[in-house]
Amino acid sequence: MYAPPVQRLITELSKLPGVGGRTAQRLAFHLLRASEEEALALADAIREVKERIGLCEVCFNLADGPRCRICADERREPDVICVVEEPSDVISIERTHEFRGRYHVLGGALSPIDGVDPEDLKIAELYERVRGGDVREVVVATNPTTTGEATALHIAAGLRELASDITVTRLASGLPVGADLEYADEVTLGRALSGRREM
Repeated sequence: MYAPPVQRLITELSKLPGVGGRTAQRLAFHLLRASEEEALALADAIREVKERIGLCEVCFNLADGPRCRICADERREPDVICVVEEPSDVISIERTHEFRGRYHVLGGALSPIDGVDPEDLKIAELYERVRGGDVREVVVATNPTTTGEATALHIAAGLRELASDITVTRLASGLPVGADLEYADEVTLGRALSGRREM
């Protein structure tokens, strides 16, 4: 129906999360109507983020160097680690201004049905951080879903075996079951973080 370059653009846009065929068409035609400068600025931004952004060597958050800004910040408490599933969860917790420690991004949650096992996540790296540092508390802030809860229990059990003197806490209730941290409002997430409990 469309010229091959336009069809290719629509196809690529429709691969984005939450973008269906019609939205992809609207976006494609918007880009066609935009000035060349605007369209190329978007293309350059995508290229730059793919070339420059990687994972932090310490916590596996997004970083534009070897370490993310949080790990490089000396004012953060190094003895408290908050474990989250994805980098977007770090942003959600940071918006609350309640947490002053460091993070550890797992890269997902355990889900044997989907073929996601402990080796597929950054769990071993978390245990290595705990083993190699003066960590006094690990806050397990995985999503309050079935897979998030299973991941939290797995991590808590592993940490208890590794170091019995470390406090393992979980975010308090206040987050609805089945919700993602990314979509929680700051007040709810802030209360859940300040009211976390030991597992």
